[in-house]
Amino acid sequence: MTPLSSRIARLRTRIQRACEDCGRDPGGVELLPVSKRQPLNLVREAAALGFPRFGENYVQEALAKISEAPDLGFVLIGPLQRNKARTALLNFRQIMTVDRPELALRLRHLAGELDVTREIWLQVDLWDETTKVGGAGAGDLEAVFAALGDDPRLPVQGFMAIPPPEDPGSFRALDLLRTRWQEKLGRKLRLSMGMSGDLEEAIRAGSDQVRIGTAFFGTR
Repeated sequence: MTPLSSRIARLRTRIQRACEDCGRDPGGVELLPVSKRQPLNLVREAAALGFPRFGENYVQEALAKISEAPDLGFVLIGPLQRNKARTALLNFRQIMTVDRPELALRLRHLAGELDVTREIWLQVDLWDETTKVGGAGAGDLEAVFAALGDDPRLPVQGFMAIPPPEDPGSFRALDLLRTRWQEKLGRKLRLSMGMSGDLEEAIRAGSDQVRIGTAFFGTR
């Protein structure tokens, strides 16, 4: 067993135990590896172990990997500027950080112009954290959804967030937000929350996807 496969096994055990604690099916929780600043050979090893997609924080770093490994799938989990929206739509399988109406409008226009379909997530910030970049407040989501206009080329998968670690109720707040919007839209939405240090709490609160960097790939 390689160091990478050992770390993956430990993560899967953690996910399974967290699901057992709250009566969930472990198959309903996706493990998304975060590959920023990781060498391509390690990403390829992870792909060979059954991981189809990898989260990247920086557009330029991801482009270098995509050019060398177009067979791998990458999703953007870092902030996106409007001037890089075209590049993002052409190269990422998903964009997980749509957080403002002007970006949503830009992506919608480009999706029509390029005739591409990309799954997107809305990044939310319920805590007004100045130390983090990006994230729409609860009161701003209406405008973001309106800007997207339910465009079939940009299907919204759900909400992505990085809750403050010192707030034990933050995951529950996100689950309640998801419930409210599911009722408004009349369909299910997924939650992407939880990282290496808090995946158990996130899963117990209803997370459908945990984004794991250090515990998956090891220290950089």
